[in-house]
Amino acid sequence: MKLDAGAIATAALGLLDDTGVDGLTMRKVAAELGVQAPALYWHVKNKQELLDAMARVLFVSAVDGIEAPRRGTQWQDWLIELAGRLRAALLRYRDGARVLAGTNVSDDSMWRVTELTLRTLEDAGFPMRDAVRIFPILLHYTIGFVLEEQAQTGVAYPDGNPYNPEQLAQAVDADRYPLTARMVGDLFTADPDAEFDHGLRIILAGVHATARPKV
Repeated sequence: MKLDAGAIATAALGLLDDTGVDGLTMRKVAAELGVQAPALYWHVKNKQELLDAMARVLFVSAVDGIEAPRRGTQWQDWLIELAGRLRAALLRYRDGARVLAGTNVSDDSMWRVTELTLRTLEDAGFPMRDAVRIFPILLHYTIGFVLEEQAQTGVAYPDGNPYNPEQLAQAVDADRYPLTARMVGDLFTADPDAEFDHGLRIILAGVHATARPKV
C-alpha cells in the first residue's frame, strides 16, 4: 500500500472506535499501518495535520456523487439531503464530529459542494449575499448536532452514561422543576433522526423568511 496522507487518515479513522480522538496518536496509526512513526511525518507533520486529513476523507465520503437538484426538487429538500449525508458520514466513526469540527478541509470536494449550494440557492431566487451564509449555517448545525448526539452515547464516561434516562430522572428535582422532570426523557432520548430533520426544517424556514428569495 502506498503511504500518503489519505492512507494515513483512513487508518486513523479506523482506530477511532477504539481510541477516540483523545487517544489517537501517531504511534498507534503507524502501528496500524505496519510502519515506524517517523515515516508518517513525511506526509502529516503533526496531529492537527492528521485531523485535517481525516476530516478531508470524511467530507469527501459524505458528498461523493452529489449532484445539482433534479428538476422539480425543492431547494430545501436538496439541502436537507446534503446535511443528512454529512451527518451519516460523521456517525460512522466515534468522535466523527470532533474530527471535522475546527479542521481545514482544503479539497476540491468542498469547493464543488459550495458551488452547487450557491447555484441551487441562486436558482431558487436568493440574493448571493444571503446564499453565501446558508451553507456554513447548515454545516455548523450538522456538526454541532452530531457532537451532542455522539456525546450522549456516554462512551467518554467509563463509570456509566449520565444521559441514561434513569440517571437523568434522578438528577432533576421534580418539586423545583416539575416540567423539566416530566420532559427530561424527551430532552435527551428523543428520536435523533426526527430531531435532526425537525431542526433543519426550522432553520430553512427561518432562512426563507429572512432572506425572502425572489421566487
